[in-house]
Amino acid sequence: MTQNMLRARAVIEGRVQGVFFRASTRDEARKLGIQGWVRNLPNGSVEALFEGDRAAVSQILAWCYQGPPYAAVHKVHVSYEPYLGDQKGFQVAY
Repeated sequence: MTQNMLRARAVIEGRVQGVFFRASTRDEARKLGIQGWVRNLPNGSVEALFEGDRAAVSQILAWCYQGPPYAAVHKVHVSYEPYLGDQKGFQVAY
C-alpha cells in the first residue's frame, strides 16, 4: 500500500503571498485527496507538505509551478521524505 504513497515538501518562491495561494492549494489538495498543510514563510515564500497517492502528489506539485491566477511562481523547491501517513485532512497552517 505505501509503495504507491508519496510525501513531498515544496517551497514555492515568487509572488505567492496575498494572491490566495494557500487557499487555492488547500482546495486543489482536497480535490485530489491529498493530506497535509500549506503555510506562508516569513521570507515571502509558501511551504507545503503533501501526502497521498503518488499520482495525486505529482499533480499538486505540477500545479504549484503555476498556482492561482494572480500568483507569479519563480521557483519551486521539492524534497521527498519517507511516507508516514500521519497527516489528517489538508489545512492552511498559521
